Amino acid sequence: MTARSATPIAPFTAQEALVCAMVLMSVADGPMSDAELGMMSRLVQELPAFSDFHSREIETVTDAVTRLLGRSDGLDQAMTLLRDALPMRLRETAYLLACEVCAADGEATQEELQFLQDLRIGLDLDRLIAGAIERAAKARYQII
Repeated sequence: MTARSATPIAPFTAQEALVCAMVLMSVADGPMSDAELGMMSRLVQELPAFSDFHSREIETVTDAVTRLLGRSDGLDQAMTLLRDALPMRLRETAYLLACEVCAADGEATQEELQFLQDLRIGLDLDRLIAGAIERAAKARYQII
């Protein structure tokens, strides 16, 4: 284990955890796309949960998540940090944000769908609630 990978990651604030969910979703199927980054920036600028959070802080959270994912147990650690930072009422919000990012660049890949399942389980969300959130996000991004 290198010294860099042994560096502990500080606990997330609730807002950082929400961004973490979006970042994890965006890298689930490879590098973050411009569409995904744009969606994350818009959500941070528009949603009340981010009223005192600046979109430039996305990069800081992205760097922390990237460091975590470089570790052998990084995804598990990221999920633990995410869950620990979020009260139950914001766990549905985190899932919704991940679904929004998933929808940002079109069709969901198998990797993204697997991540959503892992996120649902990691956040201890009811399957029916998660399904409703997924369906709402899909409905928002239908193309005519």
